[in-house]
Amino acid sequence: MNYRHAYHAGNHTELFKHAALVALIEHLCQKPTPFMVLDTHAGIGIYDLQSPEALKTKEAQAGVLSVIDSDAPSLQSYLSIVRQLNKFAPRYYPGSPEIVRRLLRASDRLIACELHPIDVGLLRKNLRDDPRVAIHHRNGYEAVRAFCPPPERRGLVFIDPPFERLDEFDLMLKAVTQGMRKWPTGIFAAWYPIKGQKLGRAAAQRVLSERVRTCLVAEFLPFALTPESLAGSGLVICNAPWRFEEKLANICAELFRLVGSSGGTWSVDSIELGS
Repeated sequence: MNYRHAYHAGNHTELFKHAALVALIEHLCQKPTPFMVLDTHAGIGIYDLQSPEALKTKEAQAGVLSVIDSDAPSLQSYLSIVRQLNKFAPRYYPGSPEIVRRLLRASDRLIACELHPIDVGLLRKNLRDDPRVAIHHRNGYEAVRAFCPPPERRGLVFIDPPFERLDEFDLMLKAVTQGMRKWPTGIFAAWYPIKGQKLGRAAAQRVLSERVRTCLVAEFLPFALTPESLAGSGLVICNAPWRFEEKLANICAELFRLVGSSGGTWSVDSIELGS
């Protein structure tokens, strides 16, 4: 399926993956030593929910616009970033590089990669004048090999592709595997849409190895699983922080209470090599 971010900004998949992203960055901030975040498919950084693309799908209405005033504890750090971006009525939605940028400390770094020639220009405009941010017009999968491991030796690789290619899932998992070989202590989080079937357990087994024997798989489906529609999305997280499974479960539970339907479901599982 084709998942261009501008059409889906602020929908249920964005709520899930961005709340999880915030939790991962907050974990990295618990230690004083600096870290690097590599965002392989950064998009444009900030999305106008009144743009033609967003208005065509209107997915934000049942997503971020329906939860922005929520007091759910596990969502507050994420929602506060959305609120900070909007002085009055909620109109703009932060993509992953803007979310990361707002959580970085002075010594931390973000490397944001975007291959689309128009989008990378908008990304540079939206994230300009921040010395902590480096923007690269390049293939995000190649960037995993180029920038891992970072000098900081701490950090996160966030892989959030548009799924425009039929082999996107394979490319994503290959990048995780290659990245883990070069940077076995880094956190790797790979996101994928769910349409027709759940993919998490199979994905986990493809990235596990003797070096990385367990990983977290979280799948958030607020709608019933059907071949025709986007039911939800998932995250495969390698080297997840200690007790992150519990934190991610709280995020999913509170999100489902806000946007879930009777046919939906969610799960957070620790998958072991060979299981």
